[in-house]
Amino acid sequence: MTLDRLRDGVRDNPWISWGVTLGIGLLAFLIRIVNVGNPRTIIFDETYYAKDAWSLLQFGYEAEWSGANVNEQIAQGNLSGLTTNGSFIVHPPVGKWLIALGEAGFGMNSFGWRIAAVVFGSLLVVATIRLTRRLSRSLLIGALAGILLTFDGLAFTMSRIALLDIFQATFLVAAVAALVADRDHHRHKLADAIEARGWTDLRGEFGPLLWWRPWRWVAGLLFGLAVATKWNSLFALAAFGILSVMWDIGARRLAGAGFVSWTAILREGLTAFIALVGTTFVVYLVSWSGWLATSGGWGRQWGAQNPDHPWVAAFGTGLASLLHYHQEIFNFHTGDYMRQQTHPYNAHPAGWLLMLRPISFDATNAIPVGTDGCAGPETCVRVIVGMGTPILWWLAAIALVIAVIWWIAGRDWRFGVPVVAVASLWLPWFASADRPEFFFYAITLIPFTVTGLAMAFGLLIGPPGSPGRRRGAIIVGTLTGLVIANFAYLYPVLTDGSLPYSQWLARMWLRSWI
Repeated sequence: MTLDRLRDGVRDNPWISWGVTLGIGLLAFLIRIVNVGNPRTIIFDETYYAKDAWSLLQFGYEAEWSGANVNEQIAQGNLSGLTTNGSFIVHPPVGKWLIALGEAGFGMNSFGWRIAAVVFGSLLVVATIRLTRRLSRSLLIGALAGILLTFDGLAFTMSRIALLDIFQATFLVAAVAALVADRDHHRHKLADAIEARGWTDLRGEFGPLLWWRPWRWVAGLLFGLAVATKWNSLFALAAFGILSVMWDIGARRLAGAGFVSWTAILREGLTAFIALVGTTFVVYLVSWSGWLATSGGWGRQWGAQNPDHPWVAAFGTGLASLLHYHQEIFNFHTGDYMRQQTHPYNAHPAGWLLMLRPISFDATNAIPVGTDGCAGPETCVRVIVGMGTPILWWLAAIALVIAVIWWIAGRDWRFGVPVVAVASLWLPWFASADRPEFFFYAITLIPFTVTGLAMAFGLLIGPPGSPGRRRGAIIVGTLTGLVIANFAYLYPVLTDGSLPYSQWLARMWLRSWI
């Protein structure tokens, strides 16, 4: 029946559903927060974001630090290196403001600048559960996705370091989850409107235009926060904006609108654009309030110094300065300077899904026996490696292929969500592969590939009462157990644990991991 198909959705007890979701989220939080302040020094690109976050707290804009051995001075509690001179930065401020919240609460120390990542890494697990549950129409499959992501090495490591990407990933998954919720909400309201007319379908008409789409506005807010963390979130916004309108067309066609359903491109596309793109723009602009409201940020006085420029006449000195700043940031990312750079951990995006080249965030080598926790019988190493749980990543790569087949050949819209997400967040990186790129950028991919894997596991388990369900459950349970065991085996190289050299080498399964 048409109305029943429109009303398809998740049917579970919300108390149980949220209890399971928050329980797994709490588990993820507890695993991630253990000893998160170690090492107590700034590592890797924390040298940018932890310091930028502190200067945001002090001045409202990113400022320069001066002096010798600034990072060592900060680790000792000496913050005198912070100046008032604006610093040229190449990413929007939201992620750094979130890091700043942790520093405001716990101080300018390793725990303070990492705690926000712990919180958002746990929220990423929660958002993934809700997205997968709604797509699969199964709390079990949603919970399975959450457990798998909880024990992913990359998601774990990125939840314990003050980089921007964990915030971006969380906002993106939550935004997609909101759009999937909007799809269900819209179809349910359309069914209600048809039923209110006493009809069984739309009889070839377009039907009522349903203006109240709260989840779509929520998605716009979340996409705005994602873009205000890292620019490449725009690709996901564009892809899912189009997909959302295609879902609207599909809803009208299912409801019996016939060819008229295609007019949803205009009738509902405009409101979709306003809710998603318009909201994103507003959120993004608001995220720069600290820079706009102060006078010391890098390039803040450009408009006043160039009063005859047409941008100044059109937008005023503040917004013109901001526009010029963005032009400089874009030139930095796309110009010759970045293309001439090299890095030992450069990882071509073609190898990301198979985790061919992870990255070392921190390393101490050749630790003598009897010092720094080295029990021997040989010299030890301490490392923090940004790597996924291999078994999970390789299974998820296979599941992504299955998702493509199930979406296109099986005409199952649900599998299109992880496929579109991965395509929009992965493929654009190929265009800039001539500059250094890093595996940890793939943190935005793994929640969606895990979603696809959990739904593939759902196909393997089968519906209740199916003859092969027990066998499928055993296989899925075994594979999940292997993922957890694999994570436990890698735990020392994810957490700066002291390992004899031979034991560290045993965990480097591929030569390209070294």
